[in-house]
Amino acid sequence: MKNRSFLNKLGDFAMGKGFYIVLFLCIATIGISGYYLLKTVVNDTRAAAPVGGDASVTIPDQSAAKPSVPTPSAKDDTPVTPAPSTSKPQSASQPDDPAPVKDTTPEPDTQNSKETISKVFTWPVQGTVLRDFSVETLSFDPTLGDWRTHGGLDIAAAQGVKVLSISAGTVEQVYTDGLMGTTVVVNHGGGLQSWYCNLAEDVMVEVGDSVDIGGELGTVGSSAIAEVGVSSHVHLETLLNGQPVDPRDYLK
Repeated sequence: MKNRSFLNKLGDFAMGKGFYIVLFLCIATIGISGYYLLKTVVNDTRAAAPVGGDASVTIPDQSAAKPSVPTPSAKDDTPVTPAPSTSKPQSASQPDDPAPVKDTTPEPDTQNSKETISKVFTWPVQGTVLRDFSVETLSFDPTLGDWRTHGGLDIAAAQGVKVLSISAGTVEQVYTDGLMGTTVVVNHGGGLQSWYCNLAEDVMVEVGDSVDIGGELGTVGSSAIAEVGVSSHVHLETLLNGQPVDPRDYLK
């Protein structure tokens, strides 16, 4: 009976104030346990983190760190010294530079017509001029029976008469032309050439021969079919720098 009363009293206490005491103890236990658990997690996290902190490195902007060269103003006369170049200087000639190209432009002829005119000249044959030089006006052509230009002098001479060089020079060409017959060309220098046409087939010179004034070149023939309508003659032309000029300008 006595034990029953104690149990009854204990049950009444548990249902009354004892309930709150037990609840408080439970909450306190849970709070203490949570505190130690949280502290343990935090300590583990700190231990896992690197001692030196974040290992990432931020590279500074090089352009911002490079000192800028001040630009001189219009009123500032102080010369600005450029910053030394850090790049390796290149050699003046690279291995793949093209080889120099040789200038093949011919040298200009320093001699002029005045130097040529100062030489001594002679007529190729002694005779009458049958047809004169005419490149700006038309003259009658007795062979073709029409009016046309004439680039030389037709000087009367019998066949077999020797034809002479009008001045000293070098034989440049010896050939037979389809219209003007056997032809000899002499280069007198200074751009002046003399052409002798309607010669006999057998000439007295070869290409490369040097001739003096009055030197024999050949004889008068009848090989120029373009001038068969003209009496026996030698056809003489003079060219200065490739352009026909009047032979009378040299034959005084």
